[in-house]
Amino acid sequence: MIIITGSATIRPACIDEALRLGREHSQRSRGEPGCVAHNCHIDAENPHRIVFVEEWADMDAVKAHFAVPESGGFVKAMGRMAVAAPVMTIFNADEISVR
Repeated sequence: MIIITGSATIRPACIDEALRLGREHSQRSRGEPGCVAHNCHIDAENPHRIVFVEEWADMDAVKAHFAVPESGGFVKAMGRMAVAAPVMTIFNADEISVR
């Protein structure tokens, strides 16, 4: 499984638009093959920081997601509204059973 975390601190005047775009991006992404989960959150300690948590079946699904034109457009739009460059980290993870 691939886990992706991302975040962007958004200029206050743009937060509503950024959240709208974030929700649309997550909803669209959940319909892509290999997407296990894709969610947009507001940081509880900084209401101008939007956080994304994604789970993908494998790296091929992630590569296909990044190739979707809307994904690139979303990243560019968020970058224009952010106070600094958005951050993204990709993890290759194995699920661990906790019993």
